[in-house]
Amino acid sequence: MKGTVAVLFGGCSSEYGVSLESAYSVSNAISTETYNRIMVGITQGGDWYLYEGPLELIPKDTWQAKGPCSPAQISLQRKDHGLLVWRDGQMECIRLDAVLPILHGKNGEDGTVQGICELAGIPVIGCGSLSSALCMDKHRAHLLAKQAGVEVPRGYCYEAGTPVEQIQREAKALEYPLFVKPLRAGSSYGITKVDTGEKLEKAVEQAFSYDSVIVVEELVDGFEVGCAVVGREELITGRADEIELSKGFFDFTEKYTLKTSKIHMPARVDLETESRIQETAKKIYRALGCSGFARVDLFLKPDGSLVFNEVNTIPGFTSHSRFPNMMKGVGYSFEEIVELLLEEGL
Repeated sequence: MKGTVAVLFGGCSSEYGVSLESAYSVSNAISTETYNRIMVGITQGGDWYLYEGPLELIPKDTWQAKGPCSPAQISLQRKDHGLLVWRDGQMECIRLDAVLPILHGKNGEDGTVQGICELAGIPVIGCGSLSSALCMDKHRAHLLAKQAGVEVPRGYCYEAGTPVEQIQREAKALEYPLFVKPLRAGSSYGITKVDTGEKLEKAVEQAFSYDSVIVVEELVDGFEVGCAVVGREELITGRADEIELSKGFFDFTEKYTLKTSKIHMPARVDLETESRIQETAKKIYRALGCSGFARVDLFLKPDGSLVFNEVNTIPGFTSHSRFPNMMKGVGYSFEEIVELLLEEGL
């Protein structure tokens, strides 16, 4: 019998548009001979719908306006093990074997959706609620990685209402330039590279507009490398990649346009260094309780040491995104990557 998998896309998040692109690519790669694919769209306002229209409307963001949609929600009755759908004034329940969230940022990548599925008794393909929440929390992720013996950037964590004078004083101790980041945000939203103290207050205000908690971190001397990790007990790693920047930092615009930056896959490092990147990525993956799949990002310093940056528990999944390209480097096509993730989850 075919397994029934619900792909969640969209989301009540500033990264809604990125999710549409990723979900379109993933859904096209799911074998309909092996799986019953159920598309569940979540609007930016937080409304859930069973979407039964053509996949092509999803990246155009016309899926709700032009496609057939029925209100839906995950049933929290564990005996249902599925999705409740309202059609023509009647409710039906579609039994699900698993849920594949292709959601980025808040209310999707942070453990909230994963927690709903776990309450409902439906397997989640990817990281669970605890690891998703930990990886989204930059401060606590760094604390756990440090406990596991991985170097992390120096920094401070602040809640809304912290006196600006305190932030300025402690930022000065870190030395400029530094980064100001929302605690829980993806795709580099709300992140500012600050060169002088005069620009700090504005950067803090911007970060607080995305989250009620922010972090101020030192600039790590080096360049960013990443590694895809797949699995639960036995882990598979992709090739490491490298981000080459001509200026600034890898912000939202650079991540999705590569106007002035380049991604080298594989990274321009020797095999011994790449092996250390892969092993460090696995160590962080385990320390944060990850499962299914994730992308681990690190900094490689001039002296060869590695510093933890962050874990993306639902990385970008377009055909040109970093995660699938890392896995292609070890022999997986895009369709085989999706099949691997589904097999791991089911």
